[in-house]
Amino acid sequence: MVKVLLSILLVLVVMISIMGKTQKAAVKKERRVPQTLSKGWGDQLIWAQTYEEALFWARSKNKPLMVIFHLDDCPHSQALKKAFAEDEKIQKLADENFVLLNLVHETTDKHLSPDGFYVPRIVFVDPSMVVRADITGRYSNRKYAYEPSDIKLLLSNMERAIKLVKTEL
Repeated sequence: MVKVLLSILLVLVVMISIMGKTQKAAVKKERRVPQTLSKGWGDQLIWAQTYEEALFWARSKNKPLMVIFHLDDCPHSQALKKAFAEDEKIQKLADENFVLLNLVHETTDKHLSPDGFYVPRIVFVDPSMVVRADITGRYSNRKYAYEPSDIKLLLSNMERAIKLVKTEL
């Protein structure tokens, strides 16, 4: 009789344990949002993980590198991200002609911040690893800043970066 009770008790403990783990796992799966390197800038695009990796890809593929500096909690960065991700021409051009990197932290390369540390800013680097200081936005005090209303200028600057690679290198 004692053996039967112990067996039943053991089966109950195992069942409760299994049910508790299943419910906890289901809760974790619902809360977790998949993280990608795009950080919302274009999930279908291929993004480099580090600046060093991006430079290697740019050099080996002979494509310009576009570095996007932003912050997750910056409203200006969020607005530009939304405009960038929704613009089909920019997404297509970025996918076919650029090595892409988006950073929420500054790099050790001071050439990527020629006029200061601010976000959002977009800097172009050619395959010879030269920062294109001549490809700027419309602001004189924040040369590499773009706003959602500057999407056409950004598209034009992307086309210019591609053209410069083809003509200068």
